[in-house]
Amino acid sequence: MDALEPHSSEIRLVLPVGLGAILAAAVSLGTCYAGIVGGAILGVQWFDLNPHVQAVLMWGFALVALWFLWTNRKKHGSNLPMGMAAFAVALLIGTLYIHYDQRLEAFAYVILVIAALVNQNIFLRSLNETVLAQADRIDGLNRRLSRTVETQQDEISRLGRLKEFLAPQVVDLIVKDGAEDLLKTHRRYIACLFCDIRNFTATSEAMEPEDIIEVLQTFHGKVGELAAARGGTIGFRAGDGVMVFFNDPLPCDAPVLEALRLAAEIRDAFDDVRRPWAALGHGLGVGFGVASGYATLGLVGQSGRADYTAIGNVVNLAARLCDEAKDGEILTDQRAYLDVESAVEAAPLGGLEMKGVGRPVEAFRVSAISTD
Repeated sequence: MDALEPHSSEIRLVLPVGLGAILAAAVSLGTCYAGIVGGAILGVQWFDLNPHVQAVLMWGFALVALWFLWTNRKKHGSNLPMGMAAFAVALLIGTLYIHYDQRLEAFAYVILVIAALVNQNIFLRSLNETVLAQADRIDGLNRRLSRTVETQQDEISRLGRLKEFLAPQVVDLIVKDGAEDLLKTHRRYIACLFCDIRNFTATSEAMEPEDIIEVLQTFHGKVGELAAARGGTIGFRAGDGVMVFFNDPLPCDAPVLEALRLAAEIRDAFDDVRRPWAALGHGLGVGFGVASGYATLGLVGQSGRADYTAIGNVVNLAARLCDEAKDGEILTDQRAYLDVESAVEAAPLGGLEMKGVGRPVEAFRVSAISTD
């Protein structure tokens, strides 16, 4: 709206300036004829001026009217009123000092008054055009504002979607720094963590649907909260399972160690999830698989429903290790173990045959993890 302020101030100045010429012409006319009119109609002599003083006042106020019209010309751009007034003033001065003629004097005033009225009419037309132009600009601003609001609503929706699977600090990075390139498809070394509720399928058969939803909501809420605190990215949620990866899009100095620490935190937090159901005879547990390696990362899905996730052998391996883990166990592959060997205690499990993996996987059961 700032662009409209100069025009608004112009409107405030136009009306008094436009009336100035009319008032000056009226005073000049009154100086000439007020005494005559008062004496002829009312029989009253309004004032008795020296003729020379009266003449000076007549053409003096006429010049004031001409000055107003010259000033107005610069605002509305028309020379007609000023030209008419200049002619009227010249005729008035001529008839006063060169050859006095009442008819020429009256004609001069007629032209002067018409010039002032024409000037006012041009001003009103100019004002009308200005108002219409401002209305068009306001309409254009409203349309742009509407488009901006729609765009911002889309951005809010997109950011809300991002917050479902990215850590808050990642969303802040994208919003504040415009770092949307972070989400483009790329390849990076990551640590991938899978966690899955044990005995969930069998237990859910004995539970009401509302109770199952409550368990899943509590579980995913805990995992999401802890993953965000660790700077992990939730790749996807699938019912009773969750995949979280580290070192993308936020870089991480020790992605495997962070994944193992997150697994331990989820395991401890899961006691609060299963405790009320254990009292009712529902035995729930949780297992973990952690693997490291290169993966392809990016948005997968359709517009408005896309997930930021990782794809590659490391993801499949972490999922298979999770399948092998019993309640409370954290299993990792050899490559991930070598990354954190000095920071954990782990027992080798030998080569495990896993579905979808072509050769046995050297696996380790992690029993202790160094703290932050």
